[in-house]
Amino acid sequence: MFSTVLKHGLETAHGIAVTHCASLTAVKAAVETGGDFSLAVLDLNLPDAPNCEALDYVISHGIAAIVFTGSFNSKTREDILSRNVVDCVIKSQLDSISHVISVVDRALTNVRTNVLLVDSDDTSRADLFALLQQQQFSVVQASAGAEALHVLDSSDAIDLVITDIALTDMSAYTLLAEIRQRHGEDALSVIALAACDDRQHAARFLQCGGTEFIQKPFLLEEFNSRVFQVANIQKRIQALHNIAARDYLTDIYNRRYFFQSGPRLVEQCLRRGETTSIAILDIDHFKRLNDTYGHEVGDLVLKAVAKRLKAAVGDEHLLARLGGEEFGVLFSGLDAAAAHDYCETLRLDLAGTKIVADDEELSVTVSIGLATIESLESFENYLNAADQFLYMAKYDGRNRIVSELTLLKSMAS
Repeated sequence: MFSTVLKHGLETAHGIAVTHCASLTAVKAAVETGGDFSLAVLDLNLPDAPNCEALDYVISHGIAAIVFTGSFNSKTREDILSRNVVDCVIKSQLDSISHVISVVDRALTNVRTNVLLVDSDDTSRADLFALLQQQQFSVVQASAGAEALHVLDSSDAIDLVITDIALTDMSAYTLLAEIRQRHGEDALSVIALAACDDRQHAARFLQCGGTEFIQKPFLLEEFNSRVFQVANIQKRIQALHNIAARDYLTDIYNRRYFFQSGPRLVEQCLRRGETTSIAILDIDHFKRLNDTYGHEVGDLVLKAVAKRLKAAVGDEHLLARLGGEEFGVLFSGLDAAAAHDYCETLRLDLAGTKIVADDEELSVTVSIGLATIESLESFENYLNAADQFLYMAKYDGRNRIVSELTLLKSMAS
């Protein structure tokens, strides 16, 4: 009964594939025949495995485990939790099925969440690292605030920061202020931990823009629940941001996101001592194409160009549709020469792309204005410089790149 109801509940609630095994033999067969399982919900006592053998087996194969059992006492619970299981749910407790489904939800959310753990105490950091890994979080560690900021500047993958209130080089308040200044108000959730008895720390941290505050020592269930709630809300915020940041037609980033994220990316590059570049690409003779074939074909061309650009640029650089037939690319750490070569590859790739519309093959070309960013200015200045070069490219005959580099070469010849 439990397995039938639970299988149906998990598939309905999460839309995931669930394999039911009634014995350890069935578990082994499912795993050894190539089953790619990330999570197991299992009873401690199976017909051919009465002494937790199934739990030992799934853990040994790197599968996260949630224990769902009727056999339970305090000693059993301590033994189970010491084996790095995600959680333990008792069948006889009220709403046990719903509880298991919520624990699975927690594990599925956590496994998609990247946590930066900041703690200057090696022992404390090691203990917290083990707890977070047990809950399926992907964890990066830092022993000081400056190291944490460097990690955040080097990667956009961090979703959640957990920091001790007192670090060797700065307080959690200073770290929080730097995070909010560099990454915005809701790009990252920040949780602080404190062992002191001064309750003012919690109020002050939350007033300064912190997301959550956990007092040490904490109950394991409290820690897990609070961190999960923050991670879950952060994922929902990110999903909403992703919807708002996308261009409705091409499904790449829109102008609003480009102007929001661009200044931060430029600042990070310059802080690392790197020059970077920005390009504006414009589809040549797009108005003529619209007038000749109609706006439906024009939209088809925009989507095809965006798809090719997205495939070429990937996640390495920031690509957006700036409006109409214009696209922007903010390169990460490419100087003038490297960015020019990159743009030339994009130009040739697009020129060689055939777009089928109304049973007719269309060819498109782009003109590109490329500007180098060497010092901190307003983001509009960088766009204006690239736009001026784009104007020169179109005036000069289209289907070409114009930048400081091409102008210097032209003057030298």
